[in-house]
Amino acid sequence: MRRRLPTRPLRPSSTASTTVAHDARWAGDLRDAFLCAVLLLGLLVVVDTGNGTLTAGRSALWAGLSVVLFVVLLPARVTAGREWIHSRGLLVAQQVRTDRLVCADWSDGVAQRLLLRDADGRTLRLDPRVLVGNPRLWHLLDAGIRVSRDVGTLRSGDTALRQLSARIDDATAEAVFRISGLDT
Repeated sequence: MRRRLPTRPLRPSSTASTTVAHDARWAGDLRDAFLCAVLLLGLLVVVDTGNGTLTAGRSALWAGLSVVLFVVLLPARVTAGREWIHSRGLLVAQQVRTDRLVCADWSDGVAQRLLLRDADGRTLRLDPRVLVGNPRLWHLLDAGIRVSRDVGTLRSGDTALRQLSARIDDATAEAVFRISGLDT
């Protein structure tokens, strides 16, 4: 018989001393998405003006296209705590308990995603580059994964997590070599 874990709130209380990590690259990615959208709009308006075909309708069309590009490029904001990880996009917010994970898998496709599922049935899709670029986020997620393994809730995903851990270790070693001047 499997031991049932007590249900706790996802976010710790404000009195609890816990570490919270945020995606340090999110603001830069947001700025880059905005700049891409503005540059596309500017380019389309300049080309249309040069051809003498710029009208109010076409300007609205180009502005709409730029907004769509911004929405597509808008990064999800990832935050992690001692027992949880949260991802909030424009329309969707997802959160899982990392100390109660039951599954961790890769979703195949053009953009790889790490799919995490907890014992309560909540899922979270996460771009692994966020974890590679933010060691504090990975550390908190990894600590929760270890708890899930120790408790016995993590039933599948060891291969995916080992691949992710190796990828993060490689990126960290590369950064250390680059900072120390030992890279060639």
